[in-house]
Amino acid sequence: MKLAVTILTIAALASVPLWLRDPYLMNALITTGIFIIGAMSLNLLLGFTGQLSLGHIAFFGIGAYVSALTSLGFDVGLPGGFRIVHEPWPPAVGFVLAIIVAGLCGYLVGLLSFRVRGAYFVIVTISFAEVVRLVALNWVELTQGPLALTNIPSITIGLPALGSLTLRTKLQNYYLVLAVAVATYLLISRLVHSHFGRAMRGLMENETLAVSVGIDVTKTLTLAAVISAGIAGAAGSLYAHYIRIIDPEVFAFINTVTMVIMVITGGKGSLAGPVVGGLIFGLLPVFLRPIMAPEAQWIAYGGVLIVILFVLPRGIVPSLAQRWAKWRSRPHAAGAVSFSERDVKENA
Repeated sequence: MKLAVTILTIAALASVPLWLRDPYLMNALITTGIFIIGAMSLNLLLGFTGQLSLGHIAFFGIGAYVSALTSLGFDVGLPGGFRIVHEPWPPAVGFVLAIIVAGLCGYLVGLLSFRVRGAYFVIVTISFAEVVRLVALNWVELTQGPLALTNIPSITIGLPALGSLTLRTKLQNYYLVLAVAVATYLLISRLVHSHFGRAMRGLMENETLAVSVGIDVTKTLTLAAVISAGIAGAAGSLYAHYIRIIDPEVFAFINTVTMVIMVITGGKGSLAGPVVGGLIFGLLPVFLRPIMAPEAQWIAYGGVLIVILFVLPRGIVPSLAQRWAKWRSRPHAAGAVSFSERDVKENA
């Protein structure tokens, strides 16, 4: 059943460009899809280990800058009169490096902060995101600071016997983002249903019991942070090569809040939760913009958020799944009559 729903959902999303001709809505779908990938990476931490990262946008931004600088090239000076000169590399290489560098940063943050966890982990992640933002803002020679990195090349994919394809159009970028999102979904699904995933859930539900059966807390959480950060870096790379301009505002705290909202409202700890929450809160501002003033849009946005959390406190996907399970089991529990009871009634 779940497999069929997943296949139908992917098929429905793949068919969108066949009937949607509005470039504005296509642009909104692409950027929403990129942030859904970021939300899925955050859900791996928040939903399956119980660790709230309020600096998750740092890994997204690191991926964006690494991929952009790899494909643009740079020439920066170092103390002692040394200089680093990097010639432009293909954007696809930048995409891979974005995942690697963001994952290494996730390892560093996880190694330092998972020894304390709780509120300390939240503070460390926020501080890390702010430090990275300040570096991007002030290292002008490398990042151009507030002037932004511009003319970032689009991703180019090599096709055997056909040369290369540069993904410039919205249609091409839509399918690229969809492919990465599907790959991310499948990767996280495989992880959470593996022994590693059971270890993560065990730590979230009862850390003392998990430790007693031999689960290494720091190692498990750090590995989850590495994978989560790497996926966020991939999302940042897609964003940089699609928008083609990056400035320090990519590290804005509101972007982390957006990802958290997508995860919480969709249902943390569920695979489909970030997708459902992301589609709702990624596209909601697009539909509100033509009919409401900016102030009213934020009021409506907050109102929808409050209603969802009040009516479906566990999130959309887990709450609806629970109600569906209750509805399916109700006839068997309340209306069905056992074989022996039916025979007694018929013979009476």
